[in-house]
Amino acid sequence: MNLLVIFFIALRLGLTSFGGPIAHIGFFRDEYVGRRKWLSDRSFSELVALSQLLPGPASSQLGIAIGTLKGGRIGGFLAWLGFTMPSAIVLIAFAYGMTEIEMFKNSPWLHGLKLVVVPVVGFAVWGMASSIWIDRKRQIIGVLAAVAVLFVPGVLSQLVLIFMGALAGMLFLRKQSLEQVNSDAIFSRSPSKRSALVALVIFILGLVFLPVLYRITGSQQIDLVENFYRTGSLVFGGGHVVLPLLHSETVGSGYVNNDQFIAGYGISQAIPGPLFTFASFLGASAQGTFDQRWVGGLVTLVAIFVPSFLLVWSVLPFWSTLSRNYRVYGAVNGVYVVVVGVLLSALYDPIWNTSVSNGRDFAIVAALFGMLAFLKLPPWIVVISGVVASWAMGLI
Repeated sequence: MNLLVIFFIALRLGLTSFGGPIAHIGFFRDEYVGRRKWLSDRSFSELVALSQLLPGPASSQLGIAIGTLKGGRIGGFLAWLGFTMPSAIVLIAFAYGMTEIEMFKNSPWLHGLKLVVVPVVGFAVWGMASSIWIDRKRQIIGVLAAVAVLFVPGVLSQLVLIFMGALAGMLFLRKQSLEQVNSDAIFSRSPSKRSALVALVIFILGLVFLPVLYRITGSQQIDLVENFYRTGSLVFGGGHVVLPLLHSETVGSGYVNNDQFIAGYGISQAIPGPLFTFASFLGASAQGTFDQRWVGGLVTLVAIFVPSFLLVWSVLPFWSTLSRNYRVYGAVNGVYVVVVGVLLSALYDPIWNTSVSNGRDFAIVAALFGMLAFLKLPPWIVVISGVVASWAMGLI
């Protein structure tokens, strides 16, 4: 397999794949199964299941897995690079444009971007809750998680809730999970089991030693890397689910302010590619870290995605066994139930609280939500509409 082919196919997907992780999976299937015939539908479904099982960005991990199976680890890296590069470049450039945030603090277009985030995240919560909170048991666990985060905000409480969700899933959701376990796919070009174990060890060492290194050095650069590495390692559900944890790690730590954070997240809805490239905007916007903004953007981008590489490479050779383990699926289902609750709490605070301040804002948000939920318009149109509506309201 020509490695350049892997890269340029992924690059085209990175330039054209709008709509978030679920839509990305559809684009990937059309390209890799329908057009290229690289995978059967069954093998593709297996890789989708694997990407959903692992923490991190599902569509990016799917691309890494496909690239790895077709071109080894270099193929996996090139598939990620092509898919990620376009949106990362745009977001780093946007961070440069917002250098003087105070100049734009009260501008209608910035307020419009903040309003856009409300329906986008709200629609994501609605869709995820509809598909994940499918019975009373899941609904109770999810709502309790949302309430807990509202009363005890912060990164630590979110991580504790994720761990508790995994335990609850193993205890209470494993029977439902067992019905989904029917995998028997064998990927002959997966990395060796020995190299997979090496990748897993490196992944764990990163989680353990990066915080220690920060405590020893006190370096803000190390702190930023550790924050994004941990986020990429522990966020289940991908996409919008990363929002509350990144907010705690960046706004809560003083690296960016809330206006920057929400405006950057708003613009990320208007561009193709993975939502996790929002990390590049945050790294390029972080105060007092790197001398060059683009360096900060690249460092945080790599930091949040490195766990995805390590996890995909460590799990691929063992996937046939793991996919039949009902405890694993139960734990993951429990985590998904909790992260929907965490995202629901983030929708209220900080998103709603810092964006919607009057009746006109509410009207714009309601209209934008209708465009997403009922008219099924693509997110980039909703972003433009939100900015234009906010600007027009500012003229009245």
